[in-house]
Amino acid sequence: MNTSIFDFLMLQDTSIVVLGCSYGPDSMALFNLLLEKRREIPFQIVIAHVNHNKRKESKKEKEALEKICNQQKIPFEYMKIEQYGEDNFHNEARNIRYHFFEQICEKYQADYLMTAHHADDLMETILMRIVRGATLSSYAGFEKQLSLGSYQLVRPLFEKTKEEILTYCKKNQVPYAIDSSNFKQIYTRNRYRKSILPFLKKEDKNVHLKFLQFHKRLKEAGTFIEQETEKLYKQVVDSKTNELDISSLKKQDSFLQKQILEKLLFNFYQDDLVLITEKHVDLLKEIIDRRASSVIMHLPNEVEAVKSYDHFFLRKKTDTLDGYEIELSSLVKLPNGHIIRQVDTCEETNNSIIRLSSSEIKLPLYVRTRKIGDRIALKGKSGHKKVKDIFIDKKIPMEQRDLWPIVVDASGEIVFIPNIKKSKFDKKKTENYDIIIKYQ
Repeated sequence: MNTSIFDFLMLQDTSIVVLGCSYGPDSMALFNLLLEKRREIPFQIVIAHVNHNKRKESKKEKEALEKICNQQKIPFEYMKIEQYGEDNFHNEARNIRYHFFEQICEKYQADYLMTAHHADDLMETILMRIVRGATLSSYAGFEKQLSLGSYQLVRPLFEKTKEEILTYCKKNQVPYAIDSSNFKQIYTRNRYRKSILPFLKKEDKNVHLKFLQFHKRLKEAGTFIEQETEKLYKQVVDSKTNELDISSLKKQDSFLQKQILEKLLFNFYQDDLVLITEKHVDLLKEIIDRRASSVIMHLPNEVEAVKSYDHFFLRKKTDTLDGYEIELSSLVKLPNGHIIRQVDTCEETNNSIIRLSSSEIKLPLYVRTRKIGDRIALKGKSGHKKVKDIFIDKKIPMEQRDLWPIVVDASGEIVFIPNIKKSKFDKKKTENYDIIIKYQ
């Protein structure tokens, strides 16, 4: 194993790489390989380390990793998870971890976020999803490379086995520590790792290559199916209301009907897609096929699937989200007690004011509550940022988030989150603008 694992990337002198790094053998092997590669190309490395606060050894591992970074003159970014909710530990930890990584990538304007996931991890993920049940595309496991807007998430060890990684560490005297929680049988992934994978490797020492091939073929098939689904989706789902026309859907092949429903779920859930399995797609198909004219079914995360005569749609439960969408005329009184209005002149430049040019947006403007998956193109930043993450960053109380006003144009583009963030459409007082929106 050598630095050729980075050949699929376009690393340059100006490249900035954030490595999500524990002190385990996988992360430390990738860290060492990056240091080797840096001797060829002097790109910048940033280490992002998360203490999951579950083991007493974590403090010493953090200190050891930080010492190496100091010796190599590499920025060391650190966070400690102070508390968890009642969610699945691994899922919650992953969400917190990647939110932190995203913040570090934004801070350094990174080109790449790297993680040390490898072929054994891919095998475990595929097996777990097959047993648990998932959507068709999810059965392929995770990606080697994925665009996340302004940066790429990449996994250079994607095709390497755990054995190859440990051999590399031993040969190159790479320091690391073994996470004791990896041996606990209470975690599902550990049971696959300790029981199922050794059996498969005994049957075929190169079994990981079969899984890589399975991943590749399923992704190729998935790409073709997605293209066909996208064409049909536009025909049966209203782009403005996101309501599905049942009679149009039923004209399609049964398999494609399920693909369209899966896409409907994907578009609605987005950040919480881990909650959805093939079982939920089948349940939606069952609702649509029922003779009853009106049906409501409850889905994960306070979501309802609604069939109303020939229409079908998803929504947040009405008793948990008092949503609104109002055309922004001269003045709008909001449910949170504030008002938002268009004004003729204003000398202020704070986050309660935005100046817009009608030539760059689509009128009319609307003020509405947030939707799952909302993203905004921030002023002075590349790519988009999730509104959910902005609320988290600004520590907006959970009970206020669902009623917080969001200003969008007629195409649905978010232009302003009053008192919090302005979009790329905001104009300076010295620039050309013909609309001023004030929130008070």
